[in-house]
Amino acid sequence: MSAPVVGRFAPTPSGRMHLGNVFAALIAWLSVRSQKGTMVLRMEDLDTQRTSADFADTLRDDLRWLGLCWDVETPPQSRRSAVYDRYFEKLMDEKLLYPCYCTRSQLHSVNAPHLSDGTYVYPGTCRNLTTPPPDRAPAWRVIVPDRVWQFTDLVQGDYSLNLATACGDMVVRRADGVYVYQLAVTVDDAEAGVTEVVRGMDLLSSAPRQMYLQETLGFPHPVYGHVPMLLSPDGRRLSKRDRDLDLGVLRQRMTPAELIGALAFAAGLLEKNIPISAAELASIFRWEQLRGDAICLDALP
Repeated sequence: MSAPVVGRFAPTPSGRMHLGNVFAALIAWLSVRSQKGTMVLRMEDLDTQRTSADFADTLRDDLRWLGLCWDVETPPQSRRSAVYDRYFEKLMDEKLLYPCYCTRSQLHSVNAPHLSDGTYVYPGTCRNLTTPPPDRAPAWRVIVPDRVWQFTDLVQGDYSLNLATACGDMVVRRADGVYVYQLAVTVDDAEAGVTEVVRGMDLLSSAPRQMYLQETLGFPHPVYGHVPMLLSPDGRRLSKRDRDLDLGVLRQRMTPAELIGALAFAAGLLEKNIPISAAELASIFRWEQLRGDAICLDALP
C-alpha cells in the first residue's frame, strides 16, 4: 500500500494572487484531492519588508472562494528562524558552510562567470579565504558537489542539473541573518511531511538545489511537478507588480466555476470551456492531460 500523498501550496503574501499563482494552487490541490491526500498551506514570508498578515488573510479568503481549502496550515517562515538555525548548525558540523564576503557588484561583475541567460555562477572566491575583510558581516554558502542531479518531473519529464556549473556554492543565509528560500523550503517541506511539490515552471531549477539539501540533511525527496507558465494575451508573463489578472479583478468578473473552467480548458484538462467546480474537476483530473508548454490566456473574457 502506497504512502498517503501530502501536497502543499506555499504562497508569498506580498500582494493579491494573480492567475499564475491560482493555476499552480489549483493543480497542486487537484492532484492531492484526486489521490485523497492531505493539503498543507504555508505562508512564505521570509521577506518581512514585502509581506504582511493582511495579504496572508486575503490569500486565505481567495483560496476559500475558489474552493481550494486546505487540511493543515503550518507556521509561516518568519516564525521559524530557530528551526532553520538547527539545520544551519548541522551543515556547519558537516563542514559544508563557509562565510562569503563578496559584494553584489562583485558577483555581477562582467569578469564573473555567467551562464548564457545572464545568471552568475559563483566561482568559490571565498571558499578558501583566510583573511576576512574587517567590519563586514558575511553571507554563508554551502559547498555543492560537482555532480548531476536528475529527476522525472510530473509535467516536464526528465530534468538534470549540475549545481557546480549551474550556480556554484549556494547562499543559505544572507549577511543580515535571514535564511534564503532554498534552505527554508527544504526544511519546511520535510518537516511537514510533504511528498509532492507542485509549483510554477520558473522554479524547475530549484528542485536539484533542494534535492542536494534534502540528501545532505537526511530528508527524503518528494515528487515534483512544475506546471507551465501562464502568459497574458499579449504574451507577457503575469506579475503581481503589474496586477495582471489578479483575483481582485477576476472575482468581479467571474464565478469560481467559470474561472476554474477557463483555466482547465486552457491547460488541456477539459475539452470545452465550461464552468466547473474544483471538486468536480478533481474527480476527473489526470496528470497526463496537462500540457507542459506555456499557456496564453486568450480564453478568458
